[in-house]
Amino acid sequence: MTLDRIHVDTVAHLASAIADGVDDRDHADLAERVWTDFLDPLYDEGREVVAPLGDGQELRVAPLEDAVLAERPFDTTHGVDSGTMNPTAFKNGLVLDVAQAAMAADPSELELHRDRTVLVTVHTTDATFAPAVAGGWSRYDDGHSERRVLRVPESRRFADETVHELALSLAESHHALTHADAVEELLVLDGPLYPKRLLNWGVRDEERRAMAHREEVREAVRNYVRLVERLVERDVPLCGFVKNPTSGYVTRTLSKQGVETPWPDDTALFTRLLERTDEDGERRTDALTFTSWFRSRGGPDEPMSTTGEALGVERRLDREAYEVTFALLYDPRTDVLFKIEAPYAVTRDPSTREALTRQLVGEVADRAGPPVAVSKADEIAGIGRGEKASLREEFAERFDSDQHTTYDDVRWDEE
Repeated sequence: MTLDRIHVDTVAHLASAIADGVDDRDHADLAERVWTDFLDPLYDEGREVVAPLGDGQELRVAPLEDAVLAERPFDTTHGVDSGTMNPTAFKNGLVLDVAQAAMAADPSELELHRDRTVLVTVHTTDATFAPAVAGGWSRYDDGHSERRVLRVPESRRFADETVHELALSLAESHHALTHADAVEELLVLDGPLYPKRLLNWGVRDEERRAMAHREEVREAVRNYVRLVERLVERDVPLCGFVKNPTSGYVTRTLSKQGVETPWPDDTALFTRLLERTDEDGERRTDALTFTSWFRSRGGPDEPMSTTGEALGVERRLDREAYEVTFALLYDPRTDVLFKIEAPYAVTRDPSTREALTRQLVGEVADRAGPPVAVSKADEIAGIGRGEKASLREEFAERFDSDQHTTYDDVRWDEE
């Protein structure tokens, strides 16, 4: 079934009615006010939670041609990512996910691209569950790859979330840490610097707070902490390239201070701030725009701040070294906002901070998307739709148990 023309027209009529109540010019003025009056620094209940690095905050513009042709500070970059099958339940009571992690290099290194980390996370309430390959990591593919089965903490309510988040974070962090010595100049994680969803469990409901302090979760967080330490000790920068930032911490904090913001999240706020228009109100697409760097100590970044506890994981450097710093980068050609995160140990040095900015601005300008190494890692680690279906069939056959399906599964498959 499709919408008849008369219904399409009435939706358009309703959209016009909504638009009449919104003045986007007010939004632009408010975004500039937020930038000028509230982010240098931003306070939450008297505590400094977002503050500019260096000499203060700055909105910057990089003409596309100049950014593409500018010399890149790093000749070699490495990216790491993990892809998953997505949580799948079976009639025998098992809920599981599969993650595959890979590292890619630019220029390419085929031997490195061959290596994989494969993790199957399993949730079950069966006390007798004892897989034949339980335990730690084991090697296969002539030593090029590692695999593991991990039973996750029991939670009927959050089984899907638990198998998925642990599969993603553990596979990626283990692969990155195992191959850290292959990184020569710069490592870019596909996603945030730390596993924020796992860290957030520590401040959620009682059940997830209990899970957050289980060893399985701490292992994932510990891997990211050790990765930072390993690369900082070698004086190799690392960062996270967030393709779809979802945080709403800044806008929520502003609302607590009585600033009524019209944006649903921080991405919408900073997109409005960085978007440039011409005299006719049309979006200009001749340059990338980006912010200077900030240090973040609140919301999802609080656990890795100097006052946070990192879920009890030992930090061997000064606590300040692990704090999350970030910059925001807007590409008007696609109307997309990216977030770059790096530990303060990397960005405290102005020259390193500037080199990291120039590298990523140049790559996004050239590709209208993520850096090459990140895109390669994403392609290598990704599990395609057909592969996901094959994996589920393989599990069902080995389990001698059908996949648990709902009507929506059947409907969407048909469509």
